[in-house]
Order: sequence, then C-alpha cells, then structure tokens
Amino acid sequence: MKKMKTISHIAGALALSTCAGVSQAQSYGADIGVEAARKVAAGTVAECQKNSWRVAVAVVDTHGYLVYFEKMDDTQIASVRIAKAKASAAATYRRPTRVFAEGINKGSPATATLPGVIGSPGGVPIVVGGKIVGAVGVSGVTGDQDEQCAKAGAGSL
Repeated sequence: MKKMKTISHIAGALALSTCAGVSQAQSYGADIGVEAARKVAAGTVAECQKNSWRVAVAVVDTHGYLVYFEKMDDTQIASVRIAKAKASAAATYRRPTRVFAEGINKGSPATATLPGVIGSPGGVPIVVGGKIVGAVGVSGVTGDQDEQCAKAGAGSL
C-alpha cells in the first residue's frame, strides 16, 4: 500500500511538472472573505457585461470551498458546476486552469487523472500581498473569454 501511494504521488508530481508554464507555486495566505469575494465577482461580471457574455462566477477560498457565487441571467446551466470546478482547481493546485489544458493538449494525459483537475481555461488564483487567498472560476463562453473575465475579477482587489 505504501509503495502504491508513493507511485501515485510521483505520477501526480510528474504530471504537474510537465504542464507548460508552471513555475514555483505561491504560498497560501488567509482565506478570502465574503466582501472581497463579492468585489472579485463584481469585477468579473463587469468584464463579462462589457462584452455581452453570460457567465457563472464562483469565488472559493484556499481549500476550494465556495465563498461567493453568481450566475448571470440566461447562462447555460452546466456553467454553474464548471465555474465552481475551475475555481476549486485553481485554488487547490495554486495555478490557473489554463496550465492543465495546455499540459493535457501537449501530451500529459496523466494530468487529467489528478483529482479535481479541469482542463479548461477560466480558473485563476486570487493573489493579495503575494499570497493566494482563493480563486475565481468562470464558465459560460469560450475558455479564453472565461479566463479574461476571471483575470479582471481577480485583479479587482
């Protein structure tokens, strides 16, 4: 059993290290609070409204647990779960979900087998004072558009 766990950890570390653009991950800070999470969501929604995009926005703490959620009118239902999954993956792995998409596309399929990974852009860590305090996940348009809105929201603090 111990040997299998070690092999599993090595496979996971190798899969993450082969993802393009991964540098030393930042440290965690104190978890984002609800008021700050609302500001992130407001910045995200403002960017989406500017482009007439309908999305779901999830803001999570450093553990990937939901702190704040918003769904714009007429957003596809699937985006609710996808936004939460993107935010959770970005927070718990301390990297944008774009990294997973690029890793999978470049031939690291083991990345897709890691628990909680989502291979689509739109999940971005929220950094305050050089520390990750949570993450924002967006879903409803293309991955690149989701990420554009998530970055706008994450940058609003």
